[in-house]
Amino acid sequence: MRLDSRGVGMPSAPKEMLQCLFQALLLLCAIWDALGQTTAATKSVYVWETGPWGRCMGSECGPGGSQSRAVWCAHIEGWTTLHTNCPQAARPDNQQSCFRVCDWHKELYDWKLGEWGQCVPVSLRTSGGYRPTVCTGGEEGIQTREVGCVQKADGTPADDVICEYFEPKPRLEQACLIPCPQDCVVSEFSPWTACSKTCGMGLQNRVRGVLAPPLFGGSACPNLTEFQTCQPGACQGEESMYSLKVGAWSTCSLPHTRQVRQARQGKRRKNKERNREKAGAKDPETRELIKKKRNRNRQNRQESRFWDLQIGYQTRQVTCMHRSGSPAEASLCTQPSLPMTFQSCVLIKDCEVGEWADWGPCSKDCYDPSSPSGVRTRNRRVQRFPLGGGAECPELEESEPCTPQADSLPPCAIYSWRTTEWSECRVDTLLSQQDRRRGNQTGLCGGGVQNREVYCVQENAELLSYLNNLKDKEEGQPQGKVKPSVPPLLSISFEITASRPVDRKLCLGLVPNTTQLCHIACPIECEVSSWTAWGPCTFESCEEQAGKKGFKLRKRSVINTPTGGMGNCPHLTEAIPYPQVHCVNSDGDSVDRQLCRDAIYPVPIACEVPCPKDCVLSPWTSWSLCSHTCSGKTTEGKQMRARSILAYNAGEGGLQCPNSTALQEVRNCNDHPCTVYHWQTGSWGQCIEDTTTAGSNTTAKGAGESSCSVGMQTRKVICVRVNVGQVPPKKCPESLRPDTVRPCLLPCKRDCIVTPFSDWTACPSTCQTGGNVKKKQSRNRIIIQLPANGGQDCPEVLYEEKECESPSVCLGYRWKTHKWRRCQLVPWYIRQDSPGAQETCGPGLQTRAVSCRKQDGGQADIAECLKLPTPMPPITQPCQILCQDDCQLSSWSKFSPCASDCAGVRTRKRALVGKSKKRDMCKNTQLYPLSETQYCPCDKYKAQPVGDWSDCILPEGRVEGVLGMKVQGDIKECGQGYRYQAMACYDQDNRLVETSRCNSHGYIEEACIIPCPSDCKLSEWSNWSRCTKSCGSGVKVRSKWLREKPYNGGRPCPKLDHVNQVYEMVPCVSDCSQYVWMAEPWSVWKVSNVDLKENCGEGVQTRKVRCMQNTIDGPSDPVEDYLCDPEEMPLGARESRLPCPEDCVLSDWGSWSRCSLPCNERSSRERTAYVIRQPGMGQECPPTTETEACSLNKNCYHYTYNITDWSTCQLSEKAICGNGFKTRMLDCVRSDGKSVDLKYCEELGLEKKWQMNTSCTVECPVNCQLSDWSPWSQCSHPCGLIGKMWRRRAVIQASQGDGRPCPSQMEKWKPCPVRPCYRWRYSRWSECTVEDAKCGEGLRFRNVSCFVADSSPDAQGSMVDEELCGDLEPMVDGDKQIILEEVCTVPCPGDCYLNEWTAWSPCQTSCLKGDDFGLGSFQVRSRAVIAQEPENLLQCPDQVWESRPCTDGECYEYKWMTGAWRGSSRLVWCQRSDGLNVTGGCPLTNQPVSDRSCDPPCEKPQSYCSEAGVCVCEEGFTEVMTSDGLLDQCTLIPVLEIPTAGDKKADVKTSRAINPTQPTTSQPGRSGRTWFLQPFGPDGKLKTWVYGVAAGAFVLLIFIVSMIYLACKKPKKPQRRQNNRLKPLTLAYDGDADM
Repeated sequence: MRLDSRGVGMPSAPKEMLQCLFQALLLLCAIWDALGQTTAATKSVYVWETGPWGRCMGSECGPGGSQSRAVWCAHIEGWTTLHTNCPQAARPDNQQSCFRVCDWHKELYDWKLGEWGQCVPVSLRTSGGYRPTVCTGGEEGIQTREVGCVQKADGTPADDVICEYFEPKPRLEQACLIPCPQDCVVSEFSPWTACSKTCGMGLQNRVRGVLAPPLFGGSACPNLTEFQTCQPGACQGEESMYSLKVGAWSTCSLPHTRQVRQARQGKRRKNKERNREKAGAKDPETRELIKKKRNRNRQNRQESRFWDLQIGYQTRQVTCMHRSGSPAEASLCTQPSLPMTFQSCVLIKDCEVGEWADWGPCSKDCYDPSSPSGVRTRNRRVQRFPLGGGAECPELEESEPCTPQADSLPPCAIYSWRTTEWSECRVDTLLSQQDRRRGNQTGLCGGGVQNREVYCVQENAELLSYLNNLKDKEEGQPQGKVKPSVPPLLSISFEITASRPVDRKLCLGLVPNTTQLCHIACPIECEVSSWTAWGPCTFESCEEQAGKKGFKLRKRSVINTPTGGMGNCPHLTEAIPYPQVHCVNSDGDSVDRQLCRDAIYPVPIACEVPCPKDCVLSPWTSWSLCSHTCSGKTTEGKQMRARSILAYNAGEGGLQCPNSTALQEVRNCNDHPCTVYHWQTGSWGQCIEDTTTAGSNTTAKGAGESSCSVGMQTRKVICVRVNVGQVPPKKCPESLRPDTVRPCLLPCKRDCIVTPFSDWTACPSTCQTGGNVKKKQSRNRIIIQLPANGGQDCPEVLYEEKECESPSVCLGYRWKTHKWRRCQLVPWYIRQDSPGAQETCGPGLQTRAVSCRKQDGGQADIAECLKLPTPMPPITQPCQILCQDDCQLSSWSKFSPCASDCAGVRTRKRALVGKSKKRDMCKNTQLYPLSETQYCPCDKYKAQPVGDWSDCILPEGRVEGVLGMKVQGDIKECGQGYRYQAMACYDQDNRLVETSRCNSHGYIEEACIIPCPSDCKLSEWSNWSRCTKSCGSGVKVRSKWLREKPYNGGRPCPKLDHVNQVYEMVPCVSDCSQYVWMAEPWSVWKVSNVDLKENCGEGVQTRKVRCMQNTIDGPSDPVEDYLCDPEEMPLGARESRLPCPEDCVLSDWGSWSRCSLPCNERSSRERTAYVIRQPGMGQECPPTTETEACSLNKNCYHYTYNITDWSTCQLSEKAICGNGFKTRMLDCVRSDGKSVDLKYCEELGLEKKWQMNTSCTVECPVNCQLSDWSPWSQCSHPCGLIGKMWRRRAVIQASQGDGRPCPSQMEKWKPCPVRPCYRWRYSRWSECTVEDAKCGEGLRFRNVSCFVADSSPDAQGSMVDEELCGDLEPMVDGDKQIILEEVCTVPCPGDCYLNEWTAWSPCQTSCLKGDDFGLGSFQVRSRAVIAQEPENLLQCPDQVWESRPCTDGECYEYKWMTGAWRGSSRLVWCQRSDGLNVTGGCPLTNQPVSDRSCDPPCEKPQSYCSEAGVCVCEEGFTEVMTSDGLLDQCTLIPVLEIPTAGDKKADVKTSRAINPTQPTTSQPGRSGRTWFLQPFGPDGKLKTWVYGVAAGAFVLLIFIVSMIYLACKKPKKPQRRQNNRLKPLTLAYDGDADM
């Protein structure tokens, strides 16, 4: 009740609350909308858009132009709207002023390109500053530059638009490559030096050098020096702590100023004059002697033009130094003698040169557009040579290119190749060795080879000659005359004559061919047809028939026109004379001549028709051909015809049959004698000039054939009786007599054309230094056209030679040394404080003059002597003015001569001079020996061969062609030659000497054989085989077989088949009518009926059928039957019925009519017979017509043409190669495939659309043609054992076809004579020594000596006398400046200093994986620090290194190398690709581990540290790890022992761990095996049985869980209520075997 009353009592409160909430929500929405409108108002959705500026427009160029652009209002979404939507205040300008660019501004403005900036990595620009920590290759970068448009005049910046008008703006960025940083690379340390002290505490040093400097921000070089202390032993006594140190010499200075010296010289001069006055006047002779002496002294003075020698002095300081490096009092350094602190010197003077002379003329003295530039030079002279180590002289000559003005110069000479005319075409050069035509080369034709000569000429020689003459005329003409402005070049006669040959080296273009293939047209043999049959006897002349003499003629025609016209053909007409001419009828009977003149009309002939009982005879056959063509004593022509009995008569009532003789008739024929005559013609004679015609035979200058006049030719014509000989002309028909004279064209005469003589070859230089060996000069001319047709012959002399004029001896120059001047000492005021010094004696310096002289002693410019190989003699030398107590000795004499080599001794002597002879000290021969003795030289020489044998070389000039025939360019070298081996001569010290010492000319010769090439040898062609078809087209074959294979570079064989044969096959055609069947008449019937009274009935007729060869006169000789077509063979026997009396008798059947084409079964053919005897009463004749159907390929055939394949290319028998022809045949083929006579196809009018002949070419077997051997080259090495000389040849014409191939050896060599290699060589530098002091600045020395070697790379050489190097320019390793001493420094004890520079490292390049970065190559060297006192290490200088660029650097790569593990460590080092071990270069990121110690150490039992630095257990134990992954303990792996049946202790359960790798020892009386429960295999993977156990355990677990679930599901049994918490199930194995 209380709840209800509360709900009803307050109904209005919730409604008021809802209204209030709704109003508040509306208020919030209004506020939100207002805020949105305010935001939209502040940010407009419309913006102004602008287009690109248009072209600058304006009336004038430059500033003041204007350009405009489009401006529109657009929504932010992209569509265009009204301008009013956009704020008008923010509207962009649509017009602006601009710079109007015109074309001429291109000359005023240009782009200015700044320098490319630093290469910035791309990663810093794109990845927010991230760069990879590991650099594996060059990092890609970008570098920028500034580009702007500027005015060319002053560089004022301008608008870029101006320059962009003419050229696009250059790029502002480009890709670049930043190489990876490369650390400094140093070598391995050297061995430790010796201890710096012999006692006490010292230092040992070892150093290394810089091999590659740090690049691209790589690590700096490490210390190049390592120190370690050393203590050889305790010092005995007190150790010296002080050392005497000498300083460097001061610069050379004069003792007094010039004024002081001049004042002193003035006083001295006055004293001399005063003394001269005291001495009185000299006589003239004395004065002359004094004058000459003064002149000599003046000549001995230095030449002030080149030298300004001034002798000065220099000093140095001597200091006592403490071991710590600090100076000490001089008294602390005690030593008996002190070093000298002064010495004489030459004042330093730099080289002085004069001004440059004017430029010399340009080397280009003619105009050549292809090479317009020349060179001109200028020089300057030395005014003073450097002295005292002054600056060397600069270059004394310089050159620059020059371009002469084309208007003022003549054109340069132009050289080009010219050729002679081609020689005659020669075929014999193509013949192989076996060709029989070598013996008879007449008539050879076809392909051949022709040659010509090539020479060099000056093309514009006539033009230059004309210009020179014109120039000479212009220079000589009066000033008033006006020279022509244009040279009359048209008046120059450029006659086509031979130009003068010049040196071949002047022609630079491609040399024209000197050999080419050619073709000699093979003569076409005259081919004639067969003879026609003899014609009728006719009158010789139709106009004159009054004579009784007549002729029978037969003719033949020319099938093809032969070469040279019809005159080369045999006679075409033969005649048989008849004394009388008769007119005969068809039966051969003589009749009136008038009948032969009149027209012949058909004449009826009477015939008989047999009655029914008469004998019936067949018609007469045609007369056979005459058995002989003529009649003689033993031969007589006969003709025969026959007829046969067709039916016998009927007893007495009919006409009887004739006897058998009446069935044949014979008559004579060809009764004329066998005397055949014909006209025989000789060859046409030479074409001779016809004097009756007005013509002249001019001379042809050109090479082409032309005719100049008409001549005539004659020939002999005789009448010949066949097989007899010449007979009188009346025996032959006069009307057929050939012509004996005919006109001909006379060829023009062709004169020989030769070039003018070339210029004489140059003689040697105008002077010679050797002996007076006379040189020769020569000139030659070349035949360019041979004479022909009686032209002018060629001159005999084509080559001239003469001796050069004796050249003058070359002007030689030599250095002349003048007398040494007096020895100049250091001024006394400088050296007077030195202990033991005396004013008038001591060491000094003396000078002398050096001048250049000609060989004859005349004065010469010193520049001439500077060109000599010998150096200028020294002009200063140290000297010594002996003090009174010094010993003075003369110079050594020469050694006394030896009596013989290897025997005795030789001596040289010297003597004491002056007061030294009386001093006892000087007589001490130990200190001052007066004689020296040495053994006489023992020179023994031995010769021995060195090097390989040379190639086999034929004697010079021996060139053999094939079979002794020299062919131009076709050079074959074979036969006996010689090969050479060099001989070296050595002395007794095994030093190489000149070969003349061994009495050898330098070679061993040995005969050798160069085998001659042998061409492929084939047999001759076999005879042509018979045509494969007797009718129609077939082939015929001939072959060659291999007799000998080629060897030694002979001509190769053509392509052979498997039986080493080569075939030639051509088509052939056999006339189908050349063999015909001939049948004799039928024999008499043989009746087989019993009743012979009637003589009729069935019977047989036979006849002979033979195969005969058909000729134009008819069948002649019988041949084998297989040659005739068996299908065409007539019947030899026939069976038929002999008609009885009163039977109808028919003639033989005629031929079958032809079937209509195309063949059709519906068409037929027929044959007919006619009635000869009518039948009797009551009898009828059989049908006289037979018909049969036309059947294809039985009695009706179709015919088509068949074309054969092309034959091989056929050549003339006289030809080897060249142009030939190929043929093919047309065959008519029947539809059953049988070839038949062409007439069957021709009768059908079938189209012949094939070409039967075509031209072809057989490639010529051109042998390889080589040039002559070049002269022997210069020796490859001027001296030594390995020098070779070469000669070479080139291929002029490569082999073609089956020609002989080019040899592989195109060059030959032979050894050079062995000559010793002499050269100057330095000795090693001596140790740096300081005179009379322990340290400081000193000198080191070396010698230069003459060494001999054999030029082998590893030859060290042996020292020999310096005279052997006398002809060599003093130069060591290419350096002409010989330095034999240099200043050095000896460190004081305790000093820390830099050692000497290392040698320059090998040139190397910055590479990445073998690719060059393009940053250049470099070399580096370094100096390391050497310390001697541990206390002074802080005072050591810094190590230094320097690099320099070089060329052809190597790309080196670096990789880490590791050694074998030794315990927990191994060696790891970096190695360069050339095998050098280094420090640096290898990337530290992939450095292999060198130590595999574990942290913390493996201290657990049965544990050890693995290679990975992790503690693991030994084998047989398993790891138990802690939660942080560290090894806690090593637990035994349980081992199961399975006992055998004999084990009595099977019930004992034991479990122990055994190492399976250790052998187990079985106890006595106990045998069995052990099973180890090892879950892991050798590869660290779980074994298979572990997976099986795990699967079984999983299945068992599922089963147990299921059982538990089922057990828990039953609430009915509270007594079996399970606890909610399951206990883990533990499976344990107690070792029972029962389980």
